Amino acid sequence: MNINHIAINCINITKIEQFFVKYFNAHNIANYHNPRTGLHSCMLSFDNGARLELMNWPDMEEHKQISKMQGLVHLSISVGSKEKVDELTKRFISDNYCCTSCPRTTGDGYYESCIIGEENLIIEITI
Repeated sequence: MNINHIAINCINITKIEQFFVKYFNAHNIANYHNPRTGLHSCMLSFDNGARLELMNWPDMEEHKQISKMQGLVHLSISVGSKEKVDELTKRFISDNYCCTSCPRTTGDGYYESCIIGEENLIIEITI
């Protein structure tokens, strides 16, 4: 079995879509609007086939991400090498995103960094 996709509720789908296209080479493969419910969604695909659905509802409320709350904590995106982790982390910092942990090898052996992306989405960048 495989996970088909992960869905994230967003205040601004276009802004989040542009974020994943710019930094992670995602591709928009479908847009959807349900006029009855007001749902808007955008399905993104990544080079390895992973998919991410961005959703917006008319009655959504914005909230701050808290790293130790129940639910989705972060997205981990593999970029293929230590050099790419370092390069992308520098790019995020240069573009004024908050880096919550600089590139390092974790206690369980992963090489990663973490940034806070658009709408406070925590992104772990790993090999």
